[in-house]
Amino acid sequence: MNAISEKPVTDTADQATTSRAADPAPHAPARGLGNIRRTLRFGAAIIGAVAVLMTGTWWFTEGRYLVSTDNAYVQGDIAVLSPRISGHVSEILVHDNQTVRAGDPLVRLRTEEWQARLASAQAGVAQAEAAVATARAQIAAQQAQIVQTGADIANAEAERDRAAADASRYTSLSGQGWSSRQAAEKAIADLRKAEAQLAAQRALRDVAVRQLDVAEANLGQAEARLLAARAEADLARIDLDNTEIRAPFDGVVGNRAAQLGQFVAPGTQLIAIAPPPARQYVVANFKETQITAMRPGQPVTLSVDAMPGLEIHGVIDSLAPATGSQFSLLPPENATGNFTKIVQRVPVRITFSAAEAEKLSLLRPGLSVEAEVDTRGPGAVRRGLFGATAATLGLTR
Repeated sequence: MNAISEKPVTDTADQATTSRAADPAPHAPARGLGNIRRTLRFGAAIIGAVAVLMTGTWWFTEGRYLVSTDNAYVQGDIAVLSPRISGHVSEILVHDNQTVRAGDPLVRLRTEEWQARLASAQAGVAQAEAAVATARAQIAAQQAQIVQTGADIANAEAERDRAAADASRYTSLSGQGWSSRQAAEKAIADLRKAEAQLAAQRALRDVAVRQLDVAEANLGQAEARLLAARAEADLARIDLDNTEIRAPFDGVVGNRAAQLGQFVAPGTQLIAIAPPPARQYVVANFKETQITAMRPGQPVTLSVDAMPGLEIHGVIDSLAPATGSQFSLLPPENATGNFTKIVQRVPVRITFSAAEAEKLSLLRPGLSVEAEVDTRGPGAVRRGLFGATAATLGLTR
């Protein structure tokens, strides 16, 4: 019985030994998976370190110089046209969204009244010109009168000299008894008459000179009235021209409010002209903490919401002379009441590059824009994450 009881014990021990020898095989895949995980963690750590290094390199060489804002909009100097005179709208020559050239007629008013005013003013000019011609003729006649009185004075002086000689001669002869006293007295009377005639002629010359001064003054008044009449005619001609409202520059028609037959007065808004894309610009409102390094001429990258994926390049044209709040209808007064500090924004005007003309066709005033300024200046080269890292490592120039 002992022999029989010992055999099962031996078999059990062998099975246990075989089982222990076979146990390590199921745990081998678990150790392999752990090695893979450790390798992945190490690789991820390396990739993370490289990403952090590249990101830090990009920020140090590029990112810290870039200043951006999404508080930016396309702007344009829109002209709202109004009549300078009153009248009724007779023609509307354009329609909404039509492209026009500078000088193209847009709206016409009735012209009958203004044509009549111009004709009346032109008649006044003709009348004033006739008055000037009359005054000049009077001056010429008065000058001739002065010449005539000069000749009369010379004749009177000669007559006086003759009469004086006769009076002297007859007085001498009468004293010597060779002539009668009556003849001497007659000669003296002729002398006095000649002297009176000479004085009269001189007086006439003075009167003629004074009348010449009056005629010249009348000419000055007539010429002044002529200038006034011509000015009235020019104003009437301008008013007649103002019956036609024209485009002040190349652009696109918008906000047409004029209606046929409508009575309009100066200041009535009839139509608006929006500038073409080439004359538009961007106003970006940067925080006051962002403009420290901004200067005119620095490059700007613009992204327009209406054109996703398209970048437009521009440059800083100028910075506003004050923050936007100072130009508001009611500027803040921080000296009253409780004070809460609010970061202010400064409008920055950005113009487009001439080379971007093809990209600007869809621009419209009022569109939202994201602006990013490179404060390093116009000579800076923009690089991405890999480009900045490669440049830092000296792999590129």
